[in-house]
Amino acid sequence: MARLLSTDAVLLGQLHKPANEGAVYLARNLSVKSIRGHWRLRNEADILKRYQSETRFLRPLVDDIHDPADPPSIVLCYLDSDMLTESNKKRLSRPETKQAGSPMSKLDNIFINHGQGDDQRFSDIQLGDCGGVVSQDSSFAKEGHFIGAAFTRSPEATFQLPWGTATDIWSFGAAMLSLVFGGGYHLFNPKIEKVEPGSDGYEFIVLKRMHRFLGPYPQSYKDFKDENTITIINSINAQGPLAMPFHRVGRREVPKLPWNFLLKIMKLDSPPPPPPPR
Repeated sequence: MARLLSTDAVLLGQLHKPANEGAVYLARNLSVKSIRGHWRLRNEADILKRYQSETRFLRPLVDDIHDPADPPSIVLCYLDSDMLTESNKKRLSRPETKQAGSPMSKLDNIFINHGQGDDQRFSDIQLGDCGGVVSQDSSFAKEGHFIGAAFTRSPEATFQLPWGTATDIWSFGAAMLSLVFGGGYHLFNPKIEKVEPGSDGYEFIVLKRMHRFLGPYPQSYKDFKDENTITIINSINAQGPLAMPFHRVGRREVPKLPWNFLLKIMKLDSPPPPPPPR
């Protein structure tokens, strides 16, 4: 893929500060994000402008790039790493998992700054990549557009059915599971079965792994009257009893997992279908 920006590019924007806060700013690391021909970049900037002042758990917008106008670019706060990388390196402790749970989403969208010493592994944890943040009443959500990584998105999002807040709750639970297991182990990741992204049947393996631990898929998915969804669900459910029901995994396998909490989140119950058009 051709680079949108070169290393010697000069980016011009506007940074508004009150006159009585004028100061000489030292050079610092920033992240420049560029996307050509997609609405998500502008949407991310708008979302951050609206909400970043209300929480410290969003990676803030620093500036808009006006010149050059192509490619469209925004400047974001720079953080040291992301939670996916950190949890793959070393499983989080229970306090660290609780700390990470505040801005929880897809792990590589959770950015961190390293702390000082052994007592504080992370000094900052912030949620980024807000370009896909939309109302559940938007056409983007109602039409069931793909969001997130295949093995972290909810079943209804995988089936491209209408999705809403329940999908975010599912992704939260999947991310919590990944943090608890640590070491790069993600429960629904087809890579465990030697299937790589882009391979035929990758998403189908994700759905099969969901069934293996949390199934069977309920018949309520048939209420959407989507023939492709019904065919897939019937095929997976017909494969027999669960190999390892999630509710039977105990503290011997993962001592610190908050079972009752996660069991309420990780369910295959489908959301209600959209009402018929009037």
